[in-house]
Amino acid sequence: MTQFSPHAAHWGAFTAEVEDGRLRAARPFPGDPNPPTLLASMPDAVHAPTRIDRPHVRRGWLDGDRRGGTPRGGEAFVPVDWDTATRLVAGEVARVRDAHGPASLFGGSYGWASAGRFHHARSQLHRLLAAAGGYTGQVTNYSFAAGMTLLPHVLGNIATIAGAVPEWRDIAANARLMLCFGGILLRNGQITSGGAGRHEMADGLAQATRAGVRLINISPVQGDMPASAAAEWLPIRPGTDTALMLGMAHVLFSDGLADVDFLRRCTTGWERLRDYVLTTGRSPAWAEGETGIPAAQIAALARAAAAGPTMLTATWSLQRAEYGEQPFWMLTALAAMLGQLGRPGCGLSFGHGSMNGRGAARLALPSVSLPPLPNPVQAAIPVARLTEMLERPGGAYDYNGRRLEYPDTRLIWWAGGNPFHHHQDLNRLLRAWARVETVIVSEPWWNSLARHADIVLPATTTLERDDIGSSSDDRFVLAMKQALPRYAQARDEFDYMADIAGALGVRQRFTGQRDAAAWLEAMYLRWRDACGRLGVAVPEFATFWERGAVEVPAPERGTVPFAAFVGDPAAAPLNTPSGRIELFSATIAGFGYADCPGHPVWQAPREYAGAALAARFPLHLLTSQPATRLHSQLDQGRVSQDSKIHGREPIRLHPADAAARGIGAGEVVRVFNDRGACLAGVRIEPGLRQGVAVMSTGAWFDPEHPGVPGSLCVHGNPNVLTQDVGTSRLGQGPSAQSCLVEVARWTGALPAVTVHRPPEIAP
Repeated sequence: MTQFSPHAAHWGAFTAEVEDGRLRAARPFPGDPNPPTLLASMPDAVHAPTRIDRPHVRRGWLDGDRRGGTPRGGEAFVPVDWDTATRLVAGEVARVRDAHGPASLFGGSYGWASAGRFHHARSQLHRLLAAAGGYTGQVTNYSFAAGMTLLPHVLGNIATIAGAVPEWRDIAANARLMLCFGGILLRNGQITSGGAGRHEMADGLAQATRAGVRLINISPVQGDMPASAAAEWLPIRPGTDTALMLGMAHVLFSDGLADVDFLRRCTTGWERLRDYVLTTGRSPAWAEGETGIPAAQIAALARAAAAGPTMLTATWSLQRAEYGEQPFWMLTALAAMLGQLGRPGCGLSFGHGSMNGRGAARLALPSVSLPPLPNPVQAAIPVARLTEMLERPGGAYDYNGRRLEYPDTRLIWWAGGNPFHHHQDLNRLLRAWARVETVIVSEPWWNSLARHADIVLPATTTLERDDIGSSSDDRFVLAMKQALPRYAQARDEFDYMADIAGALGVRQRFTGQRDAAAWLEAMYLRWRDACGRLGVAVPEFATFWERGAVEVPAPERGTVPFAAFVGDPAAAPLNTPSGRIELFSATIAGFGYADCPGHPVWQAPREYAGAALAARFPLHLLTSQPATRLHSQLDQGRVSQDSKIHGREPIRLHPADAAARGIGAGEVVRVFNDRGACLAGVRIEPGLRQGVAVMSTGAWFDPEHPGVPGSLCVHGNPNVLTQDVGTSRLGQGPSAQSCLVEVARWTGALPAVTVHRPPEIAP
């Protein structure tokens, strides 16, 4: 008998088609104009041979191997029952908390986890650890950490990254030029954190194209905008966007094209930036030497932008690089010089090409969410400083004007997310990972994180439980109805964490004296009340659950960011010290950070084409989001597996770079630098800037010798190559996009990819 259940994932809403207890297909949500290709991988993932069937414990940990032992990842696991696992986990949490303080418990668990807002692993774990006395968490994110730390100083909030931005319909109606730093990558438009009923990025870009907006793709990769957009391509050198913007600013100031009236009314410190640009010679000729774009073209671009109406946007990836704060700050300055902030369809945004929902017409409503419990410890590290925290317990570091100290981490509990996917310099992480006494992982699959754990708790997938999908970037709230029976002994995080909370004496505080069904209704009603206060009527919970979705109508009028502020800066000031856009920030200048001074500047990255290291490693490696999975999710699915070359993650090379190394399409190569090496399958792509290589992240980390730092990743995880340094002392974000490598043909026998099979299980 075939059954159909509404459901959702980060890549979109769908209907689960189930027959005889197995997922046969995931059908697109009705009315979605651009349904996600990733739905085809759902059955493979849910029924993968790497599903974890019961709790397991690393054999060495059971034998007493704690801190200072062999790096995790190379030992067999011993299956145990849930009573044993509950006792072990609760005992370790209590022991570390009582002996070393709750700050020694690290519950960061960064990652996308489930689209469901109740069975969201990180949220459940934080409730448990907060109820049990506290923990060290994480602040910012890997997506736009540098930007989200910088922009409150400059613009008063992070709305230009994660709030209302100029809408596509207004861009089409009003803009004549749109500069896209990093492009508009449609595969990113397949993803919305919390799920989506409609994928609208492609339609928005098509609307602008039909309206005749001149689109310019400023990126090392021509394919960062679809051919249908007919965009002009400026193949810039990676890491030099700030140099290009400074060269454009030089033209605006020198030719009298900067909107001085806007700068005087709406900004502070613009004269300092002008003096820096002019006195240090940041001219188009200088910018040509850094960017590889001809000076005449830079000057023409500046003049075209000044002629307007112009929209400026940059992808989040620009700030995931050394000195990543600078391109976001300088793009803000460029938008201010053009004086078009506050106009419909013009001005500034970050992320029009980074995730679905950016630029879509929507009301400013909250999402359905599980209310957190306050963390008694109130301790957190910047998310990308994980390895450094493990390496330097008690060590001091700078972040956003504060001098902080790393905790002495004794226990890590990760539920949702995968640091062996999204963190940089995985060999360095592997060495630091060995320093803690216990690692607990909650996970449905034997991925690279679970293989580097001491205690593994098998979690259900979203299809094996009821939940609610919701995102503030989407107009739909989605019922996620259980479609499959729970796999083997897998359990929902809420259920087994309630048992662990009980063993710790805090069950009632963790559960809030509700079961899962009661929580779903309470969360929905909380959201419904918030909508009502904003004048939006939505149905009762029972009606929503029966229908499977609630659609909030799109507003008739578009949102115009900064309109009130630009209309009257005194009456509607920004939340900055001056109330205006801070092109010079006295606050940031007062921090005394040489790597992020008081206004935008050019600082040459340590790893880019102009660095001395390029003599040894001449290819600039860009690590992109994959089209075939979400981060590392669904790597075991058919869409991802079909994209591999000889079972390895592809690397894209310019024809001249491949020819110079005697490499042909379809061959396997070793990609390497001083941090590590991985194997990859070659694709030749003319639409790359020469000297640039591109690999997608998310191939499950698969070292040839598990547990041995420096071992070759045979599967092709590029984060064995990326450097783990903060963007600056201000933002402390990841710098993955500043990475130099070399490539050579692999001539030996190909080692087997084993990560999609379970690890060794001891009797």
